Amino acid sequence: MAKTLVVSDLHLGARREPDVLRRPGPRAALCEAASRCERLVLLGDVVELRHDPARSALRAAEPVLRELGEALAPGSEVVIVPGNHDHMLLRAWLGRRGLDSAGPLGLAAEVDWREDEALAELAGWLAPASVSVRYPGVWLRRDVYATHGHYGDRHITIPILERLGAAVMAKVVAEPPGGPGSAEAYESVLGPMYAWIDAVAQGGGVRGRGGGGLQVRAWRALQRSEGGRGLRGAGLRAALPAAVAVLNRLGMGPLRPDVSGPALRRGGLRAFAEVLERLEVRADHVVFGHTHRAGPLPGDEPSEWRTSGGARLLNTGCWVGGGSFLGGEGGRSPYRPGFAARLDDHGPPALVNLLD
Repeated sequence: MAKTLVVSDLHLGARREPDVLRRPGPRAALCEAASRCERLVLLGDVVELRHDPARSALRAAEPVLRELGEALAPGSEVVIVPGNHDHMLLRAWLGRRGLDSAGPLGLAAEVDWREDEALAELAGWLAPASVSVRYPGVWLRRDVYATHGHYGDRHITIPILERLGAAVMAKVVAEPPGGPGSAEAYESVLGPMYAWIDAVAQGGGVRGRGGGGLQVRAWRALQRSEGGRGLRGAGLRAALPAAVAVLNRLGMGPLRPDVSGPALRRGGLRAFAEVLERLEVRADHVVFGHTHRAGPLPGDEPSEWRTSGGARLLNTGCWVGGGSFLGGEGGRSPYRPGFAARLDDHGPPALVNLLD
């Protein structure tokens, strides 16, 4: 029986990349694993608040979270750590912090969920477990830190949409010289971008496309161009380096035109390691999600999953099954759903897949 179970990127209520927990089998597997732990950590993007108005997403999340709450053992604890796709849950709290001139966020600020209607609903559905909300992360042990990982979007060298949006906002809000060095600095750049995306979702999403699929469609097109044939693939392959060069000249970089799977993995790890260095996270192990790419897995280069400061990284993957990143690998893909991390009082976190 593991003391702590960590899962991330459930994306409950997602439309274009549907969450697998709407299906009885995966839901039963997660509930069974949760029933055997003392603490369940929901490490960001629990509810998909970017595809549809919040009320619709919360309706979809309610039965899953109620069943999960019922499965937890008496006296269990649930820790919610919001990410970028459910950042809206923090808006009122972050606003009050600004008005009240509260102290620095630090690495694990406690959020009073009782003052926010949506967070109070989530906590109620997970009852009778004791629920707490932490942001931007939580210390699971003195040597183990966990956070969603979305601050890495400020530094990743892959030209994903949120990376470009963050670069634009860094110019608008006058980012500190040398870049962000605190959670507040990251929030000042990323928060306004998240607020705009959330506002679009509350209006029904991108017109004519449904909600939240723009990043997925862009990535899918780029991946097709990598191995694609014909004029369209050749055109994208030729255009991407030129477009990246222009963006770098405009001060939006540093960006690289390599959008392969290995480049995305390495870029995400390097970006997240930079966040840890800037925030001065002193931990032997750091658990995160966000990229949907679980690891380290057999065949991964271990050195890629260790920061220059010696911290070992572990990514808990995702629980969505749309297949945009699965390619032809299917059940062997590092992007397949069902990953989680188990943690006891001693020893490193262990990566498992509850659906394999």
